[in-house]
Amino acid sequence: MSQYQQLLLIINPALRHSPAINRAAALAKASGATLHIVALIKPVETLLLLEKNIQEKVRDSYFKDHSEWLKDEAARMRVRGINVMTEVTWADDTEYEILQHVTKMQPDLLIKDVQHEPAIKRAFITPMDWHLIRECPVPVYLVGASGHTLPHKIVAAVDPSRPELQESGLNDRIIQEANSLALQCDAELHLLHAYDVSSVYLGDAGGGGLALTNLTKELRNVLEKSFLTLADHYGVPPDRRHFILGQPVSVLAEFASQHQVDVIVMGRIHRHGLEKLIGSTTEHILYQTSCSILAV
Repeated sequence: MSQYQQLLLIINPALRHSPAINRAAALAKASGATLHIVALIKPVETLLLLEKNIQEKVRDSYFKDHSEWLKDEAARMRVRGINVMTEVTWADDTEYEILQHVTKMQPDLLIKDVQHEPAIKRAFITPMDWHLIRECPVPVYLVGASGHTLPHKIVAAVDPSRPELQESGLNDRIIQEANSLALQCDAELHLLHAYDVSSVYLGDAGGGGLALTNLTKELRNVLEKSFLTLADHYGVPPDRRHFILGQPVSVLAEFASQHQVDVIVMGRIHRHGLEKLIGSTTEHILYQTSCSILAV
């Protein structure tokens, strides 16, 4: 049975060669899922400088151009046997429109291109992709620039060090979602945990260097045992288990680059206060790797 029944792809029709279109089409073809493509057009601000009757003509022409292009794209997909539906609409508030479509359609996945924002802008305005990771009620598949059209290698990034993730079942959902995608694409599934013992556990530790060394080893053993138990439960082969020391964002970015990872599947947690302003590991990895991120 197919892992997916309905996929929702959000595109900016002005970016006609975006990776998300090809990735979504390939996944729909492989799974037999219906692909809904929604093209959201932001109003052109320069039109306000024109007379009203000219504004309307330019708007109509702009809308018609994008609609015809998407119609042609859909026709080519149907020739390949893909069941595709399309919609083109104006969107003053893109994030709102996306979440409204998700609520209405209840897709298995929301798919869109990663929208890169400069660091200086992120310091003052929360990126739209961060908002979607935090608020979207379905898994969010953010497509990066690199990777195969249909994933060959998928990494489930889990964190057995946090009891609340074990209790909530988030690690299990990450692996299950990664496995669903891997099965649908006939891809390799890898399991990875990046552990940063010093920052998580030793910040307030006292004692000398030997005491810290012993504590680090003990913590590592406990974490590795939990990680291996999780891997055993899901039948992940030994050569696809990766328990790596280091800061999670750096470890994941380096691993993805070295091993040509197509998709990293990660969890998303509701955050508050300063943590919400700073952003999570899942949010920051968007700007550190060119592969795709599937946020569960």
